[in-house]
Amino acid sequence: MVITKYTGDKEEFSEEKLISGLESSGIEQPAVTFILSEIKKVLYEGIHTKRIYQEVRRLLLKYSNEYASKYRLKQAILELGPSGYPFEAYVGSIFEAIGYETQTNVIVAGKCVHHEVDVVAEKDDHHFMIECKFHNRHGSKTDVKVPLYIQSRFNDVEFSWRRKSGRRDKFHQGWVVTNARFTSDAIAFGECAGLKMLSWDYPENESLKVLISSYGLHPITCLSSLTREDKKRLLKKGIVLCRTICDQPDILLQIGFEYSKVRKVVREGKQVCKVGVKVGNNLTSKN
Repeated sequence: MVITKYTGDKEEFSEEKLISGLESSGIEQPAVTFILSEIKKVLYEGIHTKRIYQEVRRLLLKYSNEYASKYRLKQAILELGPSGYPFEAYVGSIFEAIGYETQTNVIVAGKCVHHEVDVVAEKDDHHFMIECKFHNRHGSKTDVKVPLYIQSRFNDVEFSWRRKSGRRDKFHQGWVVTNARFTSDAIAFGECAGLKMLSWDYPENESLKVLISSYGLHPITCLSSLTREDKKRLLKKGIVLCRTICDQPDILLQIGFEYSKVRKVVREGKQVCKVGVKVGNNLTSKN
């Protein structure tokens, strides 16, 4: 059975890919088996992956909001758009949640010029300049021009950082974080230049998807109990992590949510953000 991808490319439907996607989203085996069985009934030649995704999510909702919310993680990150700023705030919140001191949209003096940096993160002897590349369409890729440009900016910034008291001996590193995928050339250049490359599916076992799921750092846009307008209100207030409203539910009351709605949202948030086994040293690796 041939299916149509978001890019327009055609490929054979893969049961293994569907099963892997469900399992990596934290969906348990009984639900995985049910979904696969039901999806096979609606397949037809040339069916679009968007149609398959919609059907999977509809079926998952029969089990729980938790399953449906976890499965729509990639779509939820797309909903941080259309501008890139909420994604930058989200990336900053991820680093902050795992112990880094962060600043977002900060002006940094380089050797030659000043640079507006999306996120600066610092912990112990690690000091990162993080640039975020947000895509608001499925199938988009970040090509080699992006890491080329960011490496040039990082070289200018690093020169100045190494001349500041207390930072001379730190491990400085440039990062590129995207919600999409990298082209093979982008990855090759990043690895060669020493940039840390983080995308939806790269590095394979320490990707953005793995990081979010392992640390329970899902965006609020995952939550089925929030309307589109609710999500806009929260993002406007700078609230991007489910974990934030789970830890501080009064925030929702303060911006006008009814108590019954707060209980529903927090309940789903706690289900979605269950923390699994943490990945290794993906944020401290010097490779």
